[in-house]
Amino acid sequence: MCQKRANVFKKYIHFMSCTSCSTKKDGVPNGCKSNGNCGTGGSCGSGSKLAVFDWLSNMTLPSGEAPFNIYEIRFKNGRKHFFKNTENLTLSMGDVVAVESSPGHDIGVVSLGGELVKVQMKKRNVSEDSEDVKKIFRKASQRDIDIWQSFRDKEQETQRRGREIISRLELKMKLSDIEYQGDGKKATFYYTADERVDFRQLIRDLASAFSIRVEMKQVGLRQEAARLGGVGSCGRELCCSTWLTDFRKVNTAAARYQQLSLNPLKLAGQCGKLKCCLNFELDTYLDALKAFPKQEKVLKTENGDAVFVKMDIFKQALWYTYKDNSFKWFQLTLEQVNEIIALNKNNEEAAPLEDYESDAVVEVKADFENVVGQDSLTRFDAPKQKKGRRKNNRNRNKNKPVAKNQNANKPNQKRTPNQNKPAGANVVVEKKQHTKPNPRNNNRNKNRNRNKPNENKQD
Repeated sequence: MCQKRANVFKKYIHFMSCTSCSTKKDGVPNGCKSNGNCGTGGSCGSGSKLAVFDWLSNMTLPSGEAPFNIYEIRFKNGRKHFFKNTENLTLSMGDVVAVESSPGHDIGVVSLGGELVKVQMKKRNVSEDSEDVKKIFRKASQRDIDIWQSFRDKEQETQRRGREIISRLELKMKLSDIEYQGDGKKATFYYTADERVDFRQLIRDLASAFSIRVEMKQVGLRQEAARLGGVGSCGRELCCSTWLTDFRKVNTAAARYQQLSLNPLKLAGQCGKLKCCLNFELDTYLDALKAFPKQEKVLKTENGDAVFVKMDIFKQALWYTYKDNSFKWFQLTLEQVNEIIALNKNNEEAAPLEDYESDAVVEVKADFENVVGQDSLTRFDAPKQKKGRRKNNRNRNKNKPVAKNQNANKPNQKRTPNQNKPAGANVVVEKKQHTKPNPRNNNRNKNRNRNKPNENKQD
């Protein structure tokens, strides 16, 4: 049973190489189910950003020239190093090998070989005679793979206990990951910290707790986010965890050139630093800004000097405002601004910005076609008027002349102050009395009517 598990794991870890794959008539490689180590992902291990496509694998070397004996070996956490094949082993991409380490040996996977290794060494400024280029001992045996896997299973528990020790010592650091060496003699603890940390006591406690050699390595927040992974604000998987390998410095100037608001909540990524994608389109924006005037340029007009407020690079629109009256902004086109600058160079004042704004016509492009009538997102925000209220008001207005005729039939009656007011005011008063009757006033009016003689009574 153990032998079967070992064989399964060996098949899983021993990735098939491109050298064993042949091509069909249409040029599609065959071999493993993932079509070889060709960047399609799957069990070949090429779906990660650590995989490299060797486009020189089918090229034969000139006669009399030996293949390059230095290989690129990858380990956990995106770590890659160069090792010499002093034993002249037959290696291909995906082979698990045992390499030299201090102390003991480590287990890694061959990620690149041949002439492309020279390009990578030149890129990283590593010479062939450097002391950092160590040896490849042998291809990993089944026993080496079993030992390596057993220590890999202990990493999570070791990380948990390491965090407990850090909290007990009250150190301002965060333990992000742990990597055991292939033979289990050494473990590398990766951590992040904002300040310098004195972890001498921590190393002693970790060494006594796990009986191994401890090595502390500080990583940046971007490297930590690349290892943890996640989804960005764009809805896609993080670039640092998929394809981005080298992390360049990102400045706030990149956001200023792209006319973005300097809001740290919007510009920061999962790592808490500025987003790496700010550098992707920076060159395009810099090329587009060459046609725009400098923002410090002051426009001289008949109504006064105008200063820059903002711009829209895609629409080629600029907004200016007067120094004396900065409450109103005027939208101008790029051609109009260049025209005003040309007049100022000739010591001439341009027309007011109001005239230029009236001449500027901005074409609005329809981003969608209104098919179902849902043209406005705020169409439900306006309150609806009830039809019943309108009908009631109309009926009340019809009853107005009736009230006037009743008052006209009483010539002997004294005029009250309300009769001198306009008709609209009488209606309002009557409405109020009708809607809100007062029982006290009704009793008073009854008593008054009893004491008054009946003028309309006929003898």
